[in-house]
Amino acid sequence: MTLDSERERPDDLVQSVGRAFRVLEVVTRFPGLPVKAIARRSGLNLSTTYHLVRTLAYEGYVTRLKDGTYDVGEQVSHRFYEQLGSLGRGPDTREALRHLAQTSGYSAYLGRISAGRVVVVDYAEAPGSPYIEDLERGLDVASHATALGKALLLGMSRRERHELVAEAGMRKFTARTALDVTTLEAQLARLRPNTVIEEHGEFRDDITCAAHLIPRRRPGDDTTWALGLCIPGEMVPLQARRELSLVAGDLAIV
Repeated sequence: MTLDSERERPDDLVQSVGRAFRVLEVVTRFPGLPVKAIARRSGLNLSTTYHLVRTLAYEGYVTRLKDGTYDVGEQVSHRFYEQLGSLGRGPDTREALRHLAQTSGYSAYLGRISAGRVVVVDYAEAPGSPYIEDLERGLDVASHATALGKALLLGMSRRERHELVAEAGMRKFTARTALDVTTLEAQLARLRPNTVIEEHGEFRDDITCAAHLIPRRRPGDDTTWALGLCIPGEMVPLQARRELSLVAGDLAIV
């Protein structure tokens, strides 16, 4: 937990560092922008932005594309996976996701609760799944409308999940999306955290998602993780369910 005193503006604030992070945040959220657009979104003048972008590119935190726009650089990914390791999800997670995608034939996703949001931490694509732009690494996903979110909600207390849903809101994605907490709780009451969780067309029409909460075997661990699969149609094949359960068990926190 961050103390309020740690959030106060320091007397020796280095403005250039703060500006560089603003530029990096813009590139992360809006990849493929030219420098002028980065400057506008970060609220900096063009000259300063050019210097910061060139420095970040030199250090590997952004990369210049052939058309002159910028995307996130490889150093961001390195820091990301270092953080995963510190949270108990090391390099083996990537291999497990690849394995799940290969054996099931569907794109596999790893998610967790972060700062009151369900976040896609990593994924491995497979040809059997359609591309869904909202299920990208680092993006928030709807806890009330996705199997990944519902699996994670099952790992929380009733009070905790109500607070999370209230803060995030319950946006309507399809005609099947639950739009109030009472409906959501009725859905969750029929589910068990040690089983495969499914949602059918609640996040995207004609798409079914399945997820499994990663078991906690270490007392006191407060990080909740879940694995998910994205499947076209209305059915989750038995083989996909089996693989999802097996990999979730393999990644259990020990």
